[in-house]
Amino acid sequence: MNHFEYGPEGLACEGVPLARIAAEVGTPVYVYSRATLERHFTVFRDALVGAGIVDPLVAYAVKANSNVAVLKVLGELGAGADTVSEGEVRRALAAGIPGERIVFSGVGKKRGEIAFALRAGVAEINVESEPELNLIAEVAAELGVKAKVAFRVNPDVAAGGHAKIATGKSENKFGVSFAEAARLYANASNHAHLEPIGVACHIGSQITDLTPMRAAFAKMRGLVEQLLGEGLHVERLDLGGGLGVPYFDMPEPPSPAEFAVMVAEAIQDLPVKLAFEPGRVIAANAGVLVSEVIHVHERPEGKRFLVIDAAMNDLIRPAMYDAFHDIRPVIPRTGETTYDVVGPICETGDTFTRERLLPPLAAGELVAFMSAGAYGAAMASEYNTRPLVPEVLVDGDRFAVIRARPSYEEMLARDVTPEWV
Repeated sequence: MNHFEYGPEGLACEGVPLARIAAEVGTPVYVYSRATLERHFTVFRDALVGAGIVDPLVAYAVKANSNVAVLKVLGELGAGADTVSEGEVRRALAAGIPGERIVFSGVGKKRGEIAFALRAGVAEINVESEPELNLIAEVAAELGVKAKVAFRVNPDVAAGGHAKIATGKSENKFGVSFAEAARLYANASNHAHLEPIGVACHIGSQITDLTPMRAAFAKMRGLVEQLLGEGLHVERLDLGGGLGVPYFDMPEPPSPAEFAVMVAEAIQDLPVKLAFEPGRVIAANAGVLVSEVIHVHERPEGKRFLVIDAAMNDLIRPAMYDAFHDIRPVIPRTGETTYDVVGPICETGDTFTRERLLPPLAAGELVAFMSAGAYGAAMASEYNTRPLVPEVLVDGDRFAVIRARPSYEEMLARDVTPEWV
């Protein structure tokens, strides 16, 4: 469920018509529903608790949508943060999420990032390789602290809606192998500046079948039992995220309740706390991208291009992942016309969809890309010197700009020309 519905003034986010936001903020613009963010997080957490999972750490994946206002909405509900850079740790802290609810992941953590995370008192640093473990130990020794670490294990299980977002196979760059996990865990347990607290896995994103998750979780359960059997301390099993969302062109994915039941069955009475890292399932359907039609370009041979003011730099998922987004006119229209929907970027890849049936549209009309709340604004850029797309948060009948569109003067001011040029 989301809070984007048609009303007297067209498609609205909660109580605010999207046309009103477009008129005041301009287009393209991302619009998020606070009520949807809150509902999706609550449904996910409550499903886990309802399945008998006690006190789960639900660490929202910041990479999905990293706006500080979005993080604050979720943090106030008790969400933690799954982060993959110092910048994301800083965003979580700025939103009021305490260090003890922050997980720091990522395969290429630098010395300074590790030091910052340790000073922030994060819940765990997910170790993804032996060289990284050695670096964490060095930094912890320099700071005179004990680093809480969890080992991200690659279970060699294929999953994910696209090859570029599948992370659980042995050929992927993520995590240590099962063959080395127990040895590294034991070694860390004997280090003066390391405190291994658990193991973690994350096998992909946009997963719409629970079978690979069940297989991966069974492997992780076996690993925890092995470590406990060897007398090692294990207090947390981090099962990652990846649960898919309905993108309108695919079957309904498993619900959070179905996911939670599967987890409870897979883990059963394992004596550890569980952590989860949902991102897309919380944010995707909580946001839309609103764009204005620039013109319709019709060719004599019949090809019809709907040229809009949003581009691949604003929403890169279709270009990068061949992703599908439902496109809806903000003001309802009847009839059907076939369009290639394209943006102004000087790339053929700046194509959102081909041969899409849409109502007839004309210059000046607005369209909304649905399910754009995750991996939309977070992956946006200023390619072609296009101003970074702004973000708006709606709460009932009010809204606020939570990231402004920069002016051209602000963009150019960031460039510095040496005096010798």
